Amino acid sequence: MIQEMREDPKAMKQNPSLIQLQDPRFEILKNPTPLQRLERTECKLDHSGLYVKRDDMMEVAIGGNKLRSLEFWVGEALREAADVLLVAGGPTSNQCRLTAAAAAIAGLDCIVFHNAISDPTSERDSFLNKVLGASVRFLVAIDETQRAEEVTKAANQLRQDGRRPYIVGNAVIGGLGYVRAAEELLLQSRASGADIRHVILPGSMGPTEAGFIFGNHLLGNPFHVHLISVEYGQAELAARIDKIFRGLAAHTGLGGAKFDDAHLHIHMDYLGAGYGKPSAACEKAIMEFARTEGFFLEHTYTGKTFAGFLDLIQGGVIPKGEAACVIHTGGVPALFSQFELFQSLSH
Repeated sequence: MIQEMREDPKAMKQNPSLIQLQDPRFEILKNPTPLQRLERTECKLDHSGLYVKRDDMMEVAIGGNKLRSLEFWVGEALREAADVLLVAGGPTSNQCRLTAAAAAIAGLDCIVFHNAISDPTSERDSFLNKVLGASVRFLVAIDETQRAEEVTKAANQLRQDGRRPYIVGNAVIGGLGYVRAAEELLLQSRASGADIRHVILPGSMGPTEAGFIFGNHLLGNPFHVHLISVEYGQAELAARIDKIFRGLAAHTGLGGAKFDDAHLHIHMDYLGAGYGKPSAACEKAIMEFARTEGFFLEHTYTGKTFAGFLDLIQGGVIPKGEAACVIHTGGVPALFSQFELFQSLSH
């Protein structure tokens, strides 16, 4: 159910939950992430009311959006009495690193699967997983479907050995984290008087985006949501989000609206040559926010998202007089393996 929204900040602290989710949540995040005003950027762009929500500033493992999902993935794992988490991704995967951290906090073992060869570069990119106590397995260079098959095989073998594995990654369960994030941002916006109207997110695998869009729907669509595609074409991105959105509605028993009814805008102009490939606009945004606001972005997700954010402001898509917030989804550790992607620094 959705409870009545109260404007008084004290009332919001007393009654913090607007959306009731029944799934078990393993608490990793003790406090809301900061809502930071971009004062210097406002001056440069002559546009007041610009904010960033710092999901890169979390108290665990350098932070990042996947920690919100992991609260529900780990919650489900503990409900199922799992004793080991299995997670897959590339050597620089934020999801792998943060799963290893969540497992350590929850007292669970963790096995990380990389679809990459074991060479010095991959070992270096993955070493934080080992620091956090995870076992790391390199599967050589295979696609995501083959990687998922290998993880399933490993889970079956663990069960035969008497273990209780849980495979991290169910998109619907993971999306619950950003249902809560939409509520958290609305409360911060109202309590601070920011009156945020536009929210900008990277458009990628789907749980973060669909979760936020579904949460926004449950809250009465206070935000216009702008997705900056960093991975897929518009049709595939929309289909992925639609599937998770419908899954969230069915899983929670909340909602009733279709994905097409959401206040959503998908922007395709910032993908450049494709997923993980640098662009001039992305590099410019990384430099701009480092040298203006003092925080870091990276090439795959956040750099392109913030490039889109700047363009939407400068092009008038987000009108003057309407406040906007871009969500920094983390991934900063990946920046340390991206030196050669910087055209302005590597020569």
